[in-house]
Amino acid sequence: MLLDTCALLWLAQGGENLSEKARSRIAAEPAVHVSAISGFEIGLKHARRKLVLPVPPAEWLEAVLAHHHIAVVPLSLETCVAATQLAPVHRDPCDRFIIATAKRYRWPVVTADPVFGEYGIEVIW
Repeated sequence: MLLDTCALLWLAQGGENLSEKARSRIAAEPAVHVSAISGFEIGLKHARRKLVLPVPPAEWLEAVLAHHHIAVVPLSLETCVAATQLAPVHRDPCDRFIIATAKRYRWPVVTADPVFGEYGIEVIW
């Protein structure tokens, strides 16, 4: 299972913005992952003052990932190239990396973005 960046943020905030289905699936999964690109997105949001964190982003991410037992999937060359080859349905480059990662590993994605499903991946929401 792969969390998109918003799902990671919502989980870190207690999960109330996640659907009951998403919370149940996350709790039941033996392995939950995030793409390394989520670190970029969170750092960028924090730098632009669109996200307030109690500590610097790297420290916050380390604590959240450890607390929720979430593994980080690095961006491989294969995934980066695959993201460029996706149909132009989704324009957000960070989401394209997440979609390419999900397709590569055949993982469902926890996201509120219905466009992810247009790429043939299971969307949990």
